[in-house]
Order: sequence, then structure tokens, then C-alpha cells
Amino acid sequence: QVQLVESGGGLVQPGGSLRLSCAASGRVLGINTMGWYRQAPGKQRELVATITTGGITNYADSLKGRFTVSRDNARNTVYLQMNSLKPEDTAVYYCNADIRRATAWGPSDYNYWGQGTQVTVSS
Repeated sequence: QVQLVESGGGLVQPGGSLRLSCAASGRVLGINTMGWYRQAPGKQRELVATITTGGITNYADSLKGRFTVSRDNARNTVYLQMNSLKPEDTAVYYCNADIRRATAWGPSDYNYWGQGTQVTVSS
């Protein structure tokens, strides 16, 4: 099986920073796009940022300049550096990845979600 395991969430004061990590484990043959989404209470899940294997990034317009997505392909890990955090950034942050994994019938591509990590920005 393949899993995405997130870490790094928590409580931070406005203006502070957090760094989220998400590592893929299991029978991973390759990973294409990885990224982060978030869901605030009472709202739909929304894009935060994505990054391709080659390092091409895509950000939600409202987050450009404060959030930075990066990845370590050797470790199958994606990161999200969040700076100048605001109370409205409070949400559950989910990792997402397009993963090629080994199956009984050969390599197959699947989309995976992590379990989510809570980020709370409050004084």
C-alpha cells in the first residue's frame, strides 16, 4: 500500500511561520505532481500549491509571496513553508500526490490524499 503522511501542523500566532512535510511511503515507483490543499470549517477544500517532478509550481493567487512549496524527489517528500500566517489561514491542510505504484498487474497511477494536519493561527 501507499501512504501519504503529513507532519508539522500546530498552533502559531499571527505573523508566525510553520513548515509542513508530507512523505509518501510504500510501493512507490514514481511521483508526478505533489501538492497541498486546505479546508477551513464550513468551506470547501481549496488549492494551496502544487509542484511537479521538475519543480514547476502553481499557487493560489491569494497565497503567492507568503507560502512556498518545494519537494525532495529522493525522499518522496513535499514541503510547504508558510510565512506571515494570518487567522484566515486556519484550516486542515491536506497533502495530495499523483503516484505510480506497483500492483499485481503492473505499474498503475493513482491519486492519493494524506490524512490532514491542523494549522491554527491565533493569538
